[in-house]
Amino acid sequence: MPTRVHLPAAVAPLAVERLHTLVENRTVFALESFELNVFETHQAAHLVPLRLGGLALTTMLRGRKVMHLPGRPAFDYLPGESVVVGQDELMEIDFPDAASGQPTQCLAVAIAPETIRHTLDLLNERYPRAEAHQPWALAGPEYAHLTNTPELTSTLERLLAVSCSPNAAKEVLAGFTLQELLVRLMQTQARQLIFQDYARHLTSHRFAAVVQYIKQHLTEQLSVEKLSAVACMSKATFFRVFKREFGLTPVEYIVRERLAEAKRLLRHPLANVAEVCLRAGFNNLSYFQALFKKHEGVTPGAYKKLPVC
Repeated sequence: MPTRVHLPAAVAPLAVERLHTLVENRTVFALESFELNVFETHQAAHLVPLRLGGLALTTMLRGRKVMHLPGRPAFDYLPGESVVVGQDELMEIDFPDAASGQPTQCLAVAIAPETIRHTLDLLNERYPRAEAHQPWALAGPEYAHLTNTPELTSTLERLLAVSCSPNAAKEVLAGFTLQELLVRLMQTQARQLIFQDYARHLTSHRFAAVVQYIKQHLTEQLSVEKLSAVACMSKATFFRVFKREFGLTPVEYIVRERLAEAKRLLRHPLANVAEVCLRAGFNNLSYFQALFKKHEGVTPGAYKKLPVC
């Protein structure tokens, strides 16, 4: 489930600096290692050009854009999603639904190249990834369009709050938060790379084999001991490196996979909640119902009655 970044009240209103397009307002918070921009668009427009200095992480806050990036088809860009834009890469953007009473809002963090290099060097030296031939790095254009994780969203919100605060130490605080943001971004990309596209990486990444095993044995008891054996790692190393690489534990990943399967099964018109509980790998109905409501905000029975989007 995508999670959305929410603007603090201190950022509004956003009519501070106007872009040359005359349709978009821009608020800028310039710090030593990055520049944080909040854009608000008040009228429909098409193919509006925008270029940000440095690699940029952009996140939709409100409304809809259509993004045109070099070398890839245009795509809808919605709240709860982020897009990584290369250094000085030209974006062309459509705002099909923007209006004065219904503005489109977007957050963009442009990061200095030396900050990225420093963070990557630190991670690769002290906290290596599972595969030595795949060091910490930002993924390429194929994995530039992301669904926000709760961890990525939380870090973006804290970076925004620090950037617009009067705290005398905000440069230091923002620097630490920016490093965390880069880690969360790479973890989010790693989830997309391995969790969603594991079949392509079975021969090159041990965690792809772990993901395949989990998916194939979702209804069985899945112990960390067994999964660490699939990864050819000790139990302690497997648990630590898996969490480092993806930002969640193996157990948390299994729970998310089982909940996703439960949601899929609940869409069947003849599905029974108790049956779905077992078929999704849960062996306790009360636990399943409580866990489902915690993650989805509704009970399995209520979810089953929701209209299909």
